[in-house]
Amino acid sequence: MTRRQFNIAVLPGDGIGPEVTSQAVRLLQEIEPHLNDVTLQLTQHSAGVGEYLSSGDALPDFVFEACRTSDAILLGAMGLPSVRYPDGREIVPQIDLRERLDLYGGVRPIRLYHENDTPLKDSSAGDIDFVLVRESTEGLFSRRNALPAADASQVCDTMTITRDGAERVCRLAFQIARTRRRRVTLVDKANVLSSMVFFRRVFDSVAEEFPDCEAGHVYVDAAALFLVRDPRRFDVLVTENMFGDILSDLAAGLIGGLGMAPSADIGDRTAVFQPVHGSAPDIAGQGIANPIAMILSTAMMLEWLPHEETKRAGQALRDAVVQVLSDPAKRTADMGGTLTTTQMTDAVSEALKRTIGG
Repeated sequence: MTRRQFNIAVLPGDGIGPEVTSQAVRLLQEIEPHLNDVTLQLTQHSAGVGEYLSSGDALPDFVFEACRTSDAILLGAMGLPSVRYPDGREIVPQIDLRERLDLYGGVRPIRLYHENDTPLKDSSAGDIDFVLVRESTEGLFSRRNALPAADASQVCDTMTITRDGAERVCRLAFQIARTRRRRVTLVDKANVLSSMVFFRRVFDSVAEEFPDCEAGHVYVDAAALFLVRDPRRFDVLVTENMFGDILSDLAAGLIGGLGMAPSADIGDRTAVFQPVHGSAPDIAGQGIANPIAMILSTAMMLEWLPHEETKRAGQALRDAVVQVLSDPAKRTADMGGTLTTTQMTDAVSEALKRTIGG
């Protein structure tokens, strides 16, 4: 039987990006021998601030082409606050990838693995378990490259919501809900913004296609309150780009921080999988970065690839993380622990030997 090959573009990026990416690659290399009919072809490419300083282009054309033709993209973290384009913008090729590859669905799972990891009272493992789906190509980011003149006296940002863009991200949210508890909540600001009134109308129309799911709405300010006071009420949330950007960081704070939050930016042809956290230059090179968000992003990638073997491998990797995090002593410095990046991955690797062989 011919083995199915999946081509994975690996973009380690900047800061702690290469440190956590190397751990994800290591686990993928440990997984591959357990795949009978699948080969994972991992090809590393340089993009981000380091590439910009070297070549003057943060996302060279040949790297973009490699990403475009890949089956999936594994990305560490990109950007450094101290290095910017001459016009003052931060270097964020990960956003360029979303827009140029039309990766409209920002999927950000939020799950509590141990009660010690949350600032909320009376929460146990699994109590906090929802998915935030962020529209990633439109919204308030739609005019991000239209910079004002230096002597401008007024600046306006444009919120762009298209019917096609809203429909597809809402459908994605309902499709995810069908694999979970079948509840979808639109997070908007329809009491103030006409763009959000339109988004809500589109959402309600799409909801009619999913009669097996419960659909609801909540204003974004109320959503921020409810996430802190009662996150158990949510299953799948779907929202505009900027709202999703803000709420996903708040949500990560409920489960231990950005080092615990994976994500995917999904399109119709390919997808980028990366931790929610940034490049964290303040701890880069110290070997203490938390690799869990990157490892869980890798599990998401395996589960997303269209093959039963990769899906089982992704679940095995996720189960390994659950086993490790059930012990509150196994934590990196960002969560009050003492494990290094490598030691945390060692623990996941040992657990993976049990879960993937079971």
